Amino acid sequence: MFYSNEHEPIHVHGKYQGQESKAEFTIIDGNVVEITIKNVRGRKPLPSNILRNFSHFINAYSDQIVQKWIDYFVLHKQVECEKIERKIK
Repeated sequence: MFYSNEHEPIHVHGKYQGQESKAEFTIIDGNVVEITIKNVRGRKPLPSNILRNFSHFINAYSDQIVQKWIDYFVLHKQVECEKIERKIK
């Protein structure tokens, strides 16, 4: 998820039962070249099994996440929330 008052670098939050981590995207020449998982200040990080699922998810959907970020924060377009219920491996 994104918070509506986000800041750069491009990143997305993963939340689970009050715990939270975030993934920051490094982009060079329009391509995602690195994804770094970080803790969120003041929040307990995601447990290891959930963090592993979060990592799989953001690696599988990195291009779509970056495009939604740009659409919302740069181009000020309305974006649709997507609910993905299947497990990503």
